[in-house]
Amino acid sequence: MNRARRALITMIGVLAVSGSPLLARAQQSTPAYKNESLTFEERVKDLIGRMTLEEKVSQMKDVAPAIPRLDVPEYNWWNEALHGVARSGLATVFPQAIGLAAMWDDSLMFRMASVISDEARAKHHEYLRNNSHQRYQGLTFWSPNINLFRDPRWGRGQETYGEDPFLTGRLGVQFIRGLQGDDPKYFKTVATVKHFAVHSGPEPERHAFDAVVSERDLRESYLPHFEAGIREGRAYSLMCAYNRVDSKAACGSDMLLKDILRGEWKFPGYIVSDCGAIDDMYLRHKVVATAPEAAALGVRTGTDLDCGRVYPNLVEAVKLGLLARAIVPRAIQARHVRRA
Repeated sequence: MNRARRALITMIGVLAVSGSPLLARAQQSTPAYKNESLTFEERVKDLIGRMTLEEKVSQMKDVAPAIPRLDVPEYNWWNEALHGVARSGLATVFPQAIGLAAMWDDSLMFRMASVISDEARAKHHEYLRNNSHQRYQGLTFWSPNINLFRDPRWGRGQETYGEDPFLTGRLGVQFIRGLQGDDPKYFKTVATVKHFAVHSGPEPERHAFDAVVSERDLRESYLPHFEAGIREGRAYSLMCAYNRVDSKAACGSDMLLKDILRGEWKFPGYIVSDCGAIDDMYLRHKVVATAPEAAALGVRTGTDLDCGRVYPNLVEAVKLGLLARAIVPRAIQARHVRRA
């Protein structure tokens, strides 16, 4: 599937739940993208075809603005649910991830994640009833954190399931299934496995660190739990990391994102950058020299959504010939999510 249509399919799916203006008039004999009898792919293709380059690029940021002339409301892609719906008012707070992992109980993990997604849905609908589309109000959750906790200096180690790839994979799969649900057409919410890959501190070095890892350690330690989350859990979103891996920025690595994730594992979903990771490509890693080059590298490699400030430079990247105009719609389609 064209990488860029997945983004807008995602947005259409999210809006379908809510009674938003985009879907409320879907039964009228109007444009194809408002016709719910068509597939998500058909509707997104029609919608993208109506957008200007600038409008397409605007939908590739974590804060995606409204496009009033097309009845597309704004959407904020950032939400958190590591051990309960976070930063969004009253919610059930479960034990921290490292404590949950100590139970070695994947069935309980599934039940917990199902409760989280129940509350997430209820909160999302209430926000929509009040026409609110801010951070921590959507259905796309940047959880779980399945990095290995190998360095005690890493201040976010408590967010993980520990140092063992097998245990991490088993718990991660059930957490993802509980968040995303089992509806054949729509996701209940969207889970995001993070941070891909070879990322586990220490925190101050993450924006400049080059993780040089052997093929054996990569395959036996750092990838199995991500593979389980994608292939078994069917997580529809993945967050690429700040660091480099074997000299390539994680959000611009052909090996990680093209060869392994989309090639070997056949990942159909969308990739979001860690917040500011595209900036790091030219400001700290210096794998490219400018913001347009960083934006172009991210999209060419497969990072569909920028949590940051760099992807607005995609318009300039297209004008400079750094990126084909057709690649931008592929990145939007990459956020193909069935969120009703």
